[in-house]
Amino acid sequence: MWGFRSSSTLASIFLLLSVAMSFSAAKPFQNETDRLALLEFKKQIYDDPFGVLNSWNHSQHHCQWEGVTCSTRHRRVMALTLRDKQLSGTISPHVGNLSFMRFIHLEENQFHGEIPQEFGRLFRLRVLNLSSNAISGKIPENLSYCAEMIAISLFENKLEGKIPIDQLSNLKKLKGINFTKNNLTGEIPSSIGNLSSLTALSLGFNNLEGNLPMEMGLLKRFFFFSAPENKLSGIIPASIFNSSAITVISVGGNSFHGSLPTNIGLTLPNLEGLYLGANKFYGNFPTSITNASGLNILDLSRNKFEGQVPANLGDLTQLEKVNLYHNLIGNNSTGDLDFIGSLTNCSNLRILALSDNKFGGNIPKVMANLSKQLTELWLGGNQLSGSIPEGFGKFCSDLANLYMEANFFQGTIPPNLASWKSIQQLDLSSNNLTGPIPKELEKLQFLSYLNLSYNDIEGEVPNTGVFSNASQISLIGNNKLCGGIPELEFPPCPLIKGKNRGKLKVIILLSIVLPATLLVLGALLLYFLLYQKRERRIVAGFSSMPARIDELLRLSYHELLRATSGFSPENLIGSGNFGSVYKGRLEKHGNKLVAVKVLDLQKNGASKSFKAECKALRNIRHRNLVSIVSYCSSVDSKGDEFKALVYEFMENGNLDLWLHPSETTAQATSSRSLNLLQKLNIAIDVASALQYLHDHCEAEIVHCDLKPSNILLDNDLVAHVGDFGLARLLPKPVNTSSEQRTSSTIALKGSIGYAAPEYGMGLVASTQGDVYSYGILLLEMITGRRPTDDIFVGDLDLHNYVNGALHERVPEIVDPLLLLEGDENRNMTPGGETINGGTEIDCIISLLKFGLKCSARLPNDRMHMNEVVRKLHLIKDVFLGVRVHQENFDA
Repeated sequence: MWGFRSSSTLASIFLLLSVAMSFSAAKPFQNETDRLALLEFKKQIYDDPFGVLNSWNHSQHHCQWEGVTCSTRHRRVMALTLRDKQLSGTISPHVGNLSFMRFIHLEENQFHGEIPQEFGRLFRLRVLNLSSNAISGKIPENLSYCAEMIAISLFENKLEGKIPIDQLSNLKKLKGINFTKNNLTGEIPSSIGNLSSLTALSLGFNNLEGNLPMEMGLLKRFFFFSAPENKLSGIIPASIFNSSAITVISVGGNSFHGSLPTNIGLTLPNLEGLYLGANKFYGNFPTSITNASGLNILDLSRNKFEGQVPANLGDLTQLEKVNLYHNLIGNNSTGDLDFIGSLTNCSNLRILALSDNKFGGNIPKVMANLSKQLTELWLGGNQLSGSIPEGFGKFCSDLANLYMEANFFQGTIPPNLASWKSIQQLDLSSNNLTGPIPKELEKLQFLSYLNLSYNDIEGEVPNTGVFSNASQISLIGNNKLCGGIPELEFPPCPLIKGKNRGKLKVIILLSIVLPATLLVLGALLLYFLLYQKRERRIVAGFSSMPARIDELLRLSYHELLRATSGFSPENLIGSGNFGSVYKGRLEKHGNKLVAVKVLDLQKNGASKSFKAECKALRNIRHRNLVSIVSYCSSVDSKGDEFKALVYEFMENGNLDLWLHPSETTAQATSSRSLNLLQKLNIAIDVASALQYLHDHCEAEIVHCDLKPSNILLDNDLVAHVGDFGLARLLPKPVNTSSEQRTSSTIALKGSIGYAAPEYGMGLVASTQGDVYSYGILLLEMITGRRPTDDIFVGDLDLHNYVNGALHERVPEIVDPLLLLEGDENRNMTPGGETINGGTEIDCIISLLKFGLKCSARLPNDRMHMNEVVRKLHLIKDVFLGVRVHQENFDA
């Protein structure tokens, strides 16, 4: 019995010893697992420019490796911190073996690939930060097993798919989520309300859509919500506005709508940042916002808020930024800016943006007492008037950007504006300012953009400082300026040697010149009247468009932004080599429809194209040219250079849409087809426009890019030639024969298929180049084939294609719709009149012959536009059955 007990006791002792030995053996084994996992992590790093992982070797314990933190007692890896080390590679799945891991900080590196699913095994993990890498794939759902997680930051990666909130809602300790700047899609699930500890949620710059779940407002600890630049919509739930803990709401750049609660400042007393810009909110300015005493950022820009800004807005003494840009705030009356006085209490105010609203009245003098820290002041696009206060230049020594364009300011430009030593951008354009340009502005060494265009300033333009660089200043629309650098193209200033002597000279000069001038003008007027009567048919196309581009409607960037709904993709009606064209509606000008051509100044040649178009359009006016409404050279809301041309809107689009409807629209072909008479009228319209450009302008204008997409059709299908971005102005030749016409010294490319063959050989631009393009256009209108059609290979082009079929196979090459229309409507005009003249096929053959002559390979073999216009009218007369005496219309 004793022996049994003894042996049993002994066995127990051996058992205890073996267990103890196994535990002591397990500890180094587990440490070895950590070491091997770290080495596997290192293997996946292929670029370590700072040598951070050089210490990861066998010479020292892995707990001493750079970026590795171990627990004191068990020596297990609990943190991996390698932020901003420029490491490149993938994240090894072996990290999932670091079972004691609590903190992973790998942000600001260049990791790529997917987040390992093995991260779900790190059940002690509290913080996962992989921000600012290039990680792709989906967010692993099994992160829901990391029950101790309090923060996940995957900011600025390439993650896609939906947010696995349904799974992550199991993480009851999760406080912070940052998934900003990825490619995430889908909606924000209502299950987010299960994250009872959530305090901060950042989802901006993704592709999320749908409404915000009302459950978000039930999160009692929730104080920070950021989801700008997504596709979210609907009304922000009232539960969010009633969540008193919230300090930041940032949802700019979405499609939220509705009005703000009138008591928003009372229900959100802790609000510090309210970012609602670029949505569809409406209603009165929320006056109760002044109760949120800690508010420092207020951004209501690009919405439709209206009413008045509360006079006590300055009670928000912590304000740093107030952005009310592009709304309907104000009543166009005195007192609209009375709230400015209270803002003098805001000593930290840095940005005040009030542009593009309905503020009226004068600038309050108290504005000179605004914060010394103010760096940006936006007042453009309002109804402000009066003079610029003399003391305006004495405040805000750090002011960098001042925008006062598109108002009704009068008087002179105060010289003390030069007191702003830090000023970088100054825009006073589109006002009624007079007097000289203060020479003091030359001394502003940081001034890189100055826009004084469309005022009535006069005198000499300085030529140093910002005035020495034509790309940094805009002075267009001031016809009384002189001097300046040659690139500005102002006339030289008159030399004045003595005050009295100068006056005497003027009196003598006027006494001699004035009578002579009146005599000459009278003779010219008589000649013009006689000439006009003789040439009535030619000049009948002249329109009532303003004679000079300087006399056009004044429009600011802000007005164009409003007219196009923020250059919305829904209003995009076309794009070209140098920019995009948007449909717009000018609310302040009778809701006039316009087409706004916005130049992409990042593209080579865009600025040059803009300048060429302005020069070409400066003095031209004709019913068959696109009428220019306005010109804008300013800066956009980001402070970048902005240039645009505004034209009359053409409801029927461009000719290309009508010639090739199946390629460009989903409509049936018949709904976008032109009959022969309509095409003939368009051909005459375009020819008349070219005739005017070549022969009836102050200087010959070569269009250089005539093609169907640059020909616009109005409601009556009258053609208007547009897009003068490649146009060249040539001096008038003494001899206007086709052999001796002047050419531009600048070679150009034009558009493939329409550009004259001599351009491809580097020869200069000429009016005969336009004639070639017109010939190709005429052939395209009749055949329905583009010059770049796939059938044209080798030596076969549109010209040869038509020439080879002209005598025997014309019906084979003609647009079938023309022939069908001829069979059905052979004897009817669009107005119902009977056609008794030539048949469609005779007309078609004549047009094809003209197209071939105009598109001859050698310039001297081409027709002149005067001849083209005359003969096209004859063809139309014969086609409509009008008697033609002693005229040979055969080409």
